[in-house]
Amino acid sequence: MLERQNQAVRQPPDAPLSGPETLLASLDPEQREVALAARGPVCVLAGAGTGKTRAVAHRIAYLAATGQADPARILAVTFTTRAAGELRGRLRQLGQHVPGAGMNKVQARTFHSAALRQLTHFWPATVGGAAPRVLESKISVVAEVARRLRISAGLPELRDVAGEIEWAKVTQIRPDDYAAASAKAGRTPPLDAGALARIYAGYEELRTERHLVDFESVLELTAAILAEYPVAARSLRDRYRCFVVDEYQDVNPLQKLLLDMWLGDRDEICVVGDPRQTIYSFTGATPAYLTGFPAEFPAAQVIRLVRNYRSSPQVVALANKLVAAAGPPGPEALVAQRAPGPAPLLTEYPDEPAEAAAVARQVQALLKARTPAGEIAVLLRTNAQTAAYEQALAEAGVPFQLRGAERFFDRGEVRQAVGLVRAAAKSASAPDDPAAEVSAILSSIGLTAQPPGGRGTARERWESLEALAQLAATFFASNPAAGLAGLAAELAVRSAIGHAPAMAGVTLASLHSAKGLEWQAVFLPGLTDGTVPIIYAQTDEAVEEERRLLYVGITRARERLYLSWSVARAPGGRRVRKPSRFLAGLTGRHAEQTGARTAGRRGGAPGGGVRPGGVRPGGVSPEAGDALFSRLREWRLAASKEQGVPAYVVFSDATLQAIAAARPASRRELASIPGVGAVKLDRYGAAVLELCAAAGTSPDGLAAT
Repeated sequence: MLERQNQAVRQPPDAPLSGPETLLASLDPEQREVALAARGPVCVLAGAGTGKTRAVAHRIAYLAATGQADPARILAVTFTTRAAGELRGRLRQLGQHVPGAGMNKVQARTFHSAALRQLTHFWPATVGGAAPRVLESKISVVAEVARRLRISAGLPELRDVAGEIEWAKVTQIRPDDYAAASAKAGRTPPLDAGALARIYAGYEELRTERHLVDFESVLELTAAILAEYPVAARSLRDRYRCFVVDEYQDVNPLQKLLLDMWLGDRDEICVVGDPRQTIYSFTGATPAYLTGFPAEFPAAQVIRLVRNYRSSPQVVALANKLVAAAGPPGPEALVAQRAPGPAPLLTEYPDEPAEAAAVARQVQALLKARTPAGEIAVLLRTNAQTAAYEQALAEAGVPFQLRGAERFFDRGEVRQAVGLVRAAAKSASAPDDPAAEVSAILSSIGLTAQPPGGRGTARERWESLEALAQLAATFFASNPAAGLAGLAAELAVRSAIGHAPAMAGVTLASLHSAKGLEWQAVFLPGLTDGTVPIIYAQTDEAVEEERRLLYVGITRARERLYLSWSVARAPGGRRVRKPSRFLAGLTGRHAEQTGARTAGRRGGAPGGGVRPGGVRPGGVSPEAGDALFSRLREWRLAASKEQGVPAYVVFSDATLQAIAAARPASRRELASIPGVGAVKLDRYGAAVLELCAAAGTSPDGLAAT
């Protein structure tokens, strides 16, 4: 335990370095321990905001600077291109202060990038011939196989089938074993398990026939080559002697198989992760490899990073309470190092539009108080929630960006702009004002003083060019003597390491995609039971993963944190929703109720507290919801018999429960419920809406208010 847990210590910035020992000067005691843990297996349990990337980068730098490892033989593996780029950027910065350390020789890659390079290298000498081509998306092949098998499925179902194939492959489940394995894992396949297994088998046959590899096959085939060809294994293990694996809690069985083949019988590995941030188990990831690391490597050093430098004590306290509520044995609590900030605000609203409008107004207030738009995020549990916040922010005139689009430097307009800057830099006459020249270049391809109205391709193109303009302005301000050649070189490096500039707009993203990021102010709306935790989380393990997802969202905030929920879907709708069970006990009072009034009723009653028995004023009792659910199940059974398909092919129980709770009154409301795709909406929408409408006038307690 730390000697002075409450001491407000700000993490020092990277200091100018001139030798190995000064690499340690700016680290806290635990980070320093990571840097000095040079040999053998090392396990770093790094809580949110504790500086794990900083610690790992300094460890690699210290290994190289002290001659304990050849930097060219170090492979650092991350899960995202962005994380790999950030690590390379850190090493590049440290390398400037340790001459001759060779930081640029360290390989920092994603699992797939590293494996693909190895597969391409070893394939001709082992398997023979040209290496297979990478299949970027499974959808087209899955669709072709489904047509051949005469299995009817719409695009949403095909996407889900592709997801199930990915899960099966990373967990090393073959087509013949899929039905039994998916049932054992408690998964809900989008089609009959037998039909999905046939599509899976056909997909693998067609992919192999066409000499294609998907991302899972890249890992699997690379591991197979290393297992079956000793010469290749020796070559690879001679090339890489030291391994670092980030986000180790998200490793899946296939990645672990490849990692084991990389290591062989050695133990020069450092893993970094946080069991509290395991949020990808649905894809096959498991924290078991991280928590079981000391058992796998009994000689391992285990180091815990708990000093949180990201968030205020108020945000950290809320995160600690959330984790502690899961019950013992709990992880070691985070210890805040920043100065105090405002208390997190929990607010209840009468309906979703009122909640979205209130969030937009609060964002406006932050912008007026000079919080940069790029330092604000609205994080949502599902993609279906996004549209309401896009509309609310647009109506409020708030610039925003949707996270999850293609990589910044892969965008056509960005490639065009970078090419023009590079060409201008090579011209015979250097401009007197390079910043003005960049402005002229960007203006010539579409950058205007004001953004185009609305959303879409034009707005996205403008935002990309504006981000480049801001990047250039920052570069020239920091490097007054630099010219276009210097900027071109900077852009080339950023492109190579995946270091995109911050976009000028409020971030609108899912909780999953926010992992590894942070903002000054974070909004977490829509925190109702059925959304967080999601209605599909039926097991204790699944519910706890939802708790961890909320923990990730909370710990993205540096200073301001807003949590909210609405008790009805639409204005004037039934107030049947309950706040997320995870919010209970997080504050001394249940929630701020005034927010529902000041947000504007929009036809709904002001927010009130939860009454005993779980019935809200003017709402519908749980028994009434159960009655509608029973009627929906009866209808589903009849529909499935008529069509000759299993009942769950019509709708799963989870989807019917969501419909019964939401009581949709229109096709649009029904379409927003998870599990109701376009095909099912067309096929069953009228019948479902008729049942919901009939329930509003029945004598069993479903009377409308």
